[in-house]
Amino acid sequence: MIRNFFFVLCCTTLFSCANKSVEKKENPYVWKTLTVKATAYNSLAYQTSSTPTIAAWGDSLKPGDKYIAVSKDLLKLGLNRNTEVKLEGFSGTYLVKDKMHSKWRNRIDIYMGTDVKKAIEYGVKKINLQYKILKDSLKTP
Repeated sequence: MIRNFFFVLCCTTLFSCANKSVEKKENPYVWKTLTVKATAYNSLAYQTSSTPTIAAWGDSLKPGDKYIAVSKDLLKLGLNRNTEVKLEGFSGTYLVKDKMHSKWRNRIDIYMGTDVKKAIEYGVKKINLQYKILKDSLKTP
């Protein structure tokens, strides 16, 4: 009987301590929405540079990767290297891995490997994208 009492007491203490140590943490990220002009690009020298499989930050690109390039003005909004992005009309999450020429504004380029036909068929569209950003980095008025 005493053994059972101690067993129950130990289990109760153990579980109550475990519940206290597992606190619900607040998610430090929020998803922001932005409307941008979207085009598509390929990792081919005539579209990019003499090293078409290397992105602006040095990341390697290979067909099938879900990456985008962003115009440099979007960097100021928090769309930096490895920012997670959801694109209207596409499934899954993409990562920011490349930067576009400074002449472009409010624009993204969706990486489509070496499939030039697919990129041309995509054309130019205005789309909504959502991007993940730390709450602490949001500017308050």
